[in-house]
Amino acid sequence: MSNSVSATQAVSAQKSQLRLAVSTFCLVLALLILTGCASKPEPRIDYARDVNFAQYQTFGFFENPETNTAEYQSLLTDHFKSALRREMEALGYRYQAEEPQLLLNFASITEDRTDIRSSPFRANVGFGRYGYRSAWHLGFPIYQSDIETVHYKQGTVRIDLVDAAQNRLIWQGVQEGRLTRDALKNPKQAVDETVALIFQRFPTRQP
Repeated sequence: MSNSVSATQAVSAQKSQLRLAVSTFCLVLALLILTGCASKPEPRIDYARDVNFAQYQTFGFFENPETNTAEYQSLLTDHFKSALRREMEALGYRYQAEEPQLLLNFASITEDRTDIRSSPFRANVGFGRYGYRSAWHLGFPIYQSDIETVHYKQGTVRIDLVDAAQNRLIWQGVQEGRLTRDALKNPKQAVDETVALIFQRFPTRQP
């Protein structure tokens, strides 16, 4: 009777170890996935530390921003002006077409990029036990897989804020990132989201 109880306890302990090993593997895998998803770059911000941004009240746009063509104003320019006006007015500045204190310029660059890399990892999971009365084991070797070539479009947005009286750049925000299919299909939404992300780090919003 005691041998039967001991065997039952041993099997229960082995199952507990197996469940713990499986849970550990799932946690490691989840952390790897989350780390890959959290790699989106933050905007690069620079500004003149000697400038009091609260001294300005009005803003406008450069007559011919870099998103225009040589002949006419582009739809992309309209998208940027709409998004920038919304963000500036939310900060308390007032739009003024004639002789504003601040002038905004902006640029959007799209490049074709190619990355040659290996896949992050590949996992083989095995469950079993060796021999009679041996402990359960869980194996999940992780190793690099084949080399792959990835083609994609890289987008860069730059926003300049200039003191009109001094003709001096006082703030600049740059955002880089891979362009998704959704962004290419809906450029207005992509511009809105990118401009809002850059303006989250405007000086008057700093703690």
